Amino acid sequence: MGNYSKALEFYEKSLQIKEKALPPNHPDLAISYGNIGQVYNRMGDYSKALEFYEKAHQIFEKALPSNHSHLATSYNNIGLVYNNMGDYSKALEFYEKAHQIKEKALPPNHPDLASSYNNIGQVYKNMGDYSKALEFYEKSLKIREKALPSNHPNLATSYNNIGQVYNNMGDYSKALEFYEKSHKIYEKALPPNHPSLAISKHDIGLTYENMREYSKASQFYQRAVDIAQISLPSNHPHLQLYRKRLQDVKKKM
Repeated sequence: MGNYSKALEFYEKSLQIKEKALPPNHPDLAISYGNIGQVYNRMGDYSKALEFYEKAHQIFEKALPSNHSHLATSYNNIGLVYNNMGDYSKALEFYEKAHQIKEKALPPNHPDLASSYNNIGQVYKNMGDYSKALEFYEKSLKIREKALPSNHPNLATSYNNIGQVYNNMGDYSKALEFYEKSHKIYEKALPPNHPSLAISKHDIGLTYENMREYSKASQFYQRAVDIAQISLPSNHPHLQLYRKRLQDVKKKM
């Protein structure tokens, strides 16, 4: 629901019980550490996120066989934080480790494989390798279109990601087409103040700004700011970005 401080409070209560009741290398403890890591990652506190994800990973490496799906998730989580921190070579390294496990363990149309392709695509996008990014995003989308219901948030994520690549490539009409597909799903599937909706509105705003339609851009940025002020901590990088974009586009107007 995007209420990260509440999520942390309950995950920490859970962890306290597990730390007393379980041996220090129990996989259930690792799951708790992973959950806390995920909240810090969403809050934009990447060093804290890494700390908890690595605690989880150390337990999984000791306790589980090398091709276990939890280990793949763990590699994936660490890759995600490195991606958010801008360390793309590290991110790719961990995402590819996760992908190798998933390719062996899962059928070829499994949604977890789609997530894996998606993550690798995102790193290539961040590195500016747009043709590679599209290749992986489209692999992900094909699986999701087969495996998921038509209003599933992960499908929206896929459309959104492809939209971002087209936006970066300067193909703004294509970008808008995919962003709007994504946005329709998010509006149906998520609560009205969910952070993912703010991202979606920001991305549409950015495309309109690139098209020099500044008043439209300003409307979408404003909505992104409004949602983020309710759902994110005041120092979150996303909120700061939305505010800056809104100010910049108002100057252009």
